[in-house]
Amino acid sequence: MLRWLCLLSGLLSLPAPAQEVTLRTVQQSGSVVKYDPDGGPIRPGLCMEILHAVEKLDPGLHFTGTKDQVPLRRVERLLADGLVDAFFCLLKSPERERQWRYVPVPLYAIRHVVVQRADDLRNLDTLTDLAALSRRKPVLVMRGTALARRLLAAEVSIAEVGSEREALQMLAMGRADAIYGQDINLLHHMAEARLGDRLKVSRTVFQEEPQYLALRADLPAAHEERLTQALRKLERDGVLRALAEKYR
Repeated sequence: MLRWLCLLSGLLSLPAPAQEVTLRTVQQSGSVVKYDPDGGPIRPGLCMEILHAVEKLDPGLHFTGTKDQVPLRRVERLLADGLVDAFFCLLKSPERERQWRYVPVPLYAIRHVVVQRADDLRNLDTLTDLAALSRRKPVLVMRGTALARRLLAAEVSIAEVGSEREALQMLAMGRADAIYGQDINLLHHMAEARLGDRLKVSRTVFQEEPQYLALRADLPAAHEERLTQALRKLERDGVLRALAEKYR
């Protein structure tokens, strides 16, 4: 009897299995560094790899919608309307923070840089320089991004484009004189298109910003805490840093 009581006591002291939680998400289309539908299991995109790392660390957490691709503006609408629960890799802005929440663990950092043609000797070190340059030809920036809103606030004339690839082609053809964007995306597409001898990245980093996991405004606090703990462990273990380096 004592043996069975001891065994029962041991079983009762075991931690309860974590609750199964399924969260809705989507991929961002047109951003292959973050989500690459053609990258296969080895290189599915940085943000998809972070999502998989969370699922591996906490097997009770599951994400649906991982094959659905939508443009960034629709990602924002889905989050604001509560139609997705979580989205991996989104910059913060005051406007966005009024509409949804963010897990306070940075996933990776992006740097705002300018790309010019290699033979363009003009130094673009400030947003004032960009504003002056844009009077002749608008500065190219990715459509619907927080970066576009930042340029508009600095009175920089912009032309919004659908992808970094499109912007780089326009710049190489002389249809624009500068692109303002995220270093990790621009460098990837420059290398892929073999434009390193025709284009250059400016020496100035205009701003450095972390990307975060965004959550719908009314997601249960218990789910947020669970995601936070998973990301904190991935950060402590160096997993987030290693994944970011893989895609630079």
